[in-house]
Amino acid sequence: ISRIKLSHFGITTDVESLNEIPQNFLLSQNYPNPFNPSTTINFSIPKQTNVSLKVYDVLGKEVAELVNTEMSNGSYKINFNAENLSSGIYFYTLKTNEFISTRKMLLVKWYSWTSYKNHKMCPN
Repeated sequence: ISRIKLSHFGITTDVESLNEIPQNFLLSQNYPNPFNPSTTINFSIPKQTNVSLKVYDVLGKEVAELVNTEMSNGSYKINFNAENLSSGIYFYTLKTNEFISTRKMLLVKWYSWTSYKNHKMCPN
């Protein structure tokens, strides 16, 4: 298992290679889903290729670039931390030279009563 850290849009992600040689391209559903504030995204690529993994909001605006590099064949695990994003539905897309796949994920932020009570917008 090997690890690298990437940082784009102020969001740091861990990329972990799982040392498996897959037979097909695959983008798995993130887990947990719904999540708060981080989730794991797994994908597999059967050969060396350029890989892009991006996150978009419901309006199609790119909010995070998790991977944008050439990668060797293998299975990968990405830890995506969305602490700087608002609650809502997001889409993540894996693109290579020969494959494209998109999946949906749900970020649900909740707050403790103490943090709500101490917020300046909370009525007394």
